[in-house]
Amino acid sequence: MSALRPSQALRLWHDATLALVRAEEPDLTARQMTVLLTVYLEAPPHTVRGLAAKLGVTKAVITRALDTLGRHGLLTRKRDPKDMRNVLVQRTVEGALFLERFGDLVVDKAKEVVG
Repeated sequence: MSALRPSQALRLWHDATLALVRAEEPDLTARQMTVLLTVYLEAPPHTVRGLAAKLGVTKAVITRALDTLGRHGLLTRKRDPKDMRNVLVQRTVEGALFLERFGDLVVDKAKEVVG
């Protein structure tokens, strides 16, 4: 596939997020989706402190995102048994399936945009 033009990239982003909003999937904010993708695409371990540093936000911001993602079953949290001050963020089967469906959706929309 050749490189997308900016207008095509924006159309792809629009079409993919529109399809996600219309689907019976959780309607995540950009920040929540970024946290989710970071946990699934980058090697663990993931901590609240580490995610906050990576995204350039406070731990409270990450905690709010994790609260929502946890309610949807997309991620879980637990105390690090080696250092009880740290909270580990863990993947779930539901989260992996959600992102697999989203990835498939993006591929389908990319085919439509490119064409």
